[in-house]
Amino acid sequence: MFVPAIGLAEIVVRGSLMYLGLFVILRFMARRQAGHFGPADLLVIVLIADAAQNGLGKEYSSVTEGIALVLTIVAWEYLLDWIAWRFPATRPYLKTPSLTLIRDGRLLPQNLNKEMITEDELKSHLREQSVDNYEDIKLATLEGDGRLSVLKRQSV
Repeated sequence: MFVPAIGLAEIVVRGSLMYLGLFVILRFMARRQAGHFGPADLLVIVLIADAAQNGLGKEYSSVTEGIALVLTIVAWEYLLDWIAWRFPATRPYLKTPSLTLIRDGRLLPQNLNKEMITEDELKSHLREQSVDNYEDIKLATLEGDGRLSVLKRQSV
C-alpha cells in the first residue's frame, strides 16, 4: 500500500511532462473557454483530481505514488507562478495578457475575431455590467482569466 511499484523519479518525470504539455496547450487556448478560472488553475484542479483519484482507486500500486504525483503538479504550479512574479520578462510566456475589445467607445472587431467572441456575446457581458452602448465605455478588456473588465466613461 505504501511501497511504490514504479520509481518515484518516473512519476515526477511523467507528472512534469503532462503538466507542462497541458500548460502550453491551455496557455494558447481561447480565453473565453476557460470561464472565470485561469487556464493554469483549471489545469491544476483537473490533474490533482485525476492523480488523487488514481491513487485512491488503486490504479497506482501505492498511496505514495499518488501523493508524489500530486506534489509534482503543485510544485510546477508554484514554480511557474514564482518565476512569473520574480522575473517580469517571463510573464508574456507564462500568463495570458489582456486583450482590448473596446477603446474610447469603438469596437475592435479584429480582437473579437482573435478570441472567437461574437458581438452578441460581448453585448451580453456588457449588459451584465449595466452598459447599453459602446459609446459609454472608455475601455473594455478581456482579461487573461476570461473575465471582461469595463471602465465606463465619466459622466459630464
